[in-house]
Amino acid sequence: MEEITSLLHGFQVALSWYNIGLMFLGIILGVIIGVLPGLGGANGVAILLPLTFAMPNTSAIIMLSCIYWGALFGGAITSVLFNIPGEPWSVATTFDGYPMAQRGQAGAALTAAFTSSFVGALVAVIMITFLAPLVAKFALRFGPPEFFSVYLLTFCSFVGMGKGSPFKILAAMMIGFALAAVGMDTVTGQLRMTFGFTELLRGFDFLVAVIGLFGIGEILLTMEEGLAFKGETGKINLRIVLQTWAQLPKFWITSLRSCLVGCWMGITPGGATPASFMSYGLAKKFSKDGDKFGTGQVEGVVAPETAAHAAGTSALLPMLALGIPGSPTAAVLLGGLLIWGLQPGPLLFVEQADFVWGLIASMYLGNIAGLIVVLTMVPLFAAILRIPFSIIAPVIIVICSIGAYTVHNAMFDVWLMVLFGVVGYVFKKLDYPLAPLVLALVLGDKAEDSFRQAMLVGQGDLTIFWSNGLVGSIVTLALVMLFWPVISKVLARLRSGRLNGVPEGRAASTEQ
Repeated sequence: MEEITSLLHGFQVALSWYNIGLMFLGIILGVIIGVLPGLGGANGVAILLPLTFAMPNTSAIIMLSCIYWGALFGGAITSVLFNIPGEPWSVATTFDGYPMAQRGQAGAALTAAFTSSFVGALVAVIMITFLAPLVAKFALRFGPPEFFSVYLLTFCSFVGMGKGSPFKILAAMMIGFALAAVGMDTVTGQLRMTFGFTELLRGFDFLVAVIGLFGIGEILLTMEEGLAFKGETGKINLRIVLQTWAQLPKFWITSLRSCLVGCWMGITPGGATPASFMSYGLAKKFSKDGDKFGTGQVEGVVAPETAAHAAGTSALLPMLALGIPGSPTAAVLLGGLLIWGLQPGPLLFVEQADFVWGLIASMYLGNIAGLIVVLTMVPLFAAILRIPFSIIAPVIIVICSIGAYTVHNAMFDVWLMVLFGVVGYVFKKLDYPLAPLVLALVLGDKAEDSFRQAMLVGQGDLTIFWSNGLVGSIVTLALVMLFWPVISKVLARLRSGRLNGVPEGRAASTEQ
């Protein structure tokens, strides 16, 4: 009842005409960002973050979070109509969405995608509503050792459970830690790795880095590929919507399973992209029409879209309750909260209750607004892709440059943005992940401060990280996550050796 009462108060905060207008504006901007390859949810939020500095913090976070929802919705439009994933998590949607569009069922595919996205996000928001306060109350027991153990768990989970080479993830994370160490040491006040540049006294601003890594890097990559837009036309009317909605209840088990996968991958550092692929694979395995997946099955659209939205939304839970982002976009939003003078974590629910519950209420309202916008404006958003990319790319670069300059009103930040753009391009060409770098850049200094404070309290004794059951269990779990690839290989070898060796031994003893 306490959560419901707080949520009703949150609706009072969010339901002002100003905030409702910002919701629809954010959704429209987000869908455009999701539609345009070369932009993404994290970069869209990063570019527009400086424009919100003059807004009240509740209104600003409502607009930015709605940009995020819109980007999640928009990625499906290009996937279905053009076979171009507008977002990484929309790749799995192309497998069945585009074949449906080729058969003239683009409206049904888009309706299924948008409705599934709505359901996945709604389940995740309900989970945030009831779990976030509990997690926050539990986190009030945390001191420096506990906070460092949670940071360690986040970093180790990225390495051990991340998709791709653990060594590449670790290398990207180490670069992020190095960048986070630049500037003034918060404990001793000494300068580190500034190399005589006074502009580096404040360190590398995460916002400039994110704009360059995600925005400029994607544009450079897209320019090299010479992207041209060709696709199907998409029309949605009331008849198509009602017909599709009548089919969707058949896939309730797939939706429920995808929600569970998405929420788990969002809270842990898995992310929306692995969640969409995992959900698609599970749906293909358990569906009676699994052998037809890839030819244009509605269930093949429902599974990845539900999981992607559930993961993208639930990633905000650890950010609000613990101050630890579960996705690159959540990391950008975390930086925004810090810029506005808000400290994400357990005390946020006590000190800034209006802000937190206003944000959670806006998640419900923004999700509904997003569904309305995308169902009514698909032809308009699809028409954006008729604009030549040679016109779109310079516009995006100009917007990125303005966003980077307005952070500190310094031209130095624009050059840094370009430098980070080249780094992002090289990372993508070499197949190195950007998310661990961004995570380490945002959380590296906080993890360092918690570690050094814990060392001061424990007088340099590392056993402080096993001084009680809470911190000891988290650190142990973090180490298991870090070495999970090695552990899983050893377990697999032992299992295969047992399967191969035991029957032979039994057979030999029987013959004797």
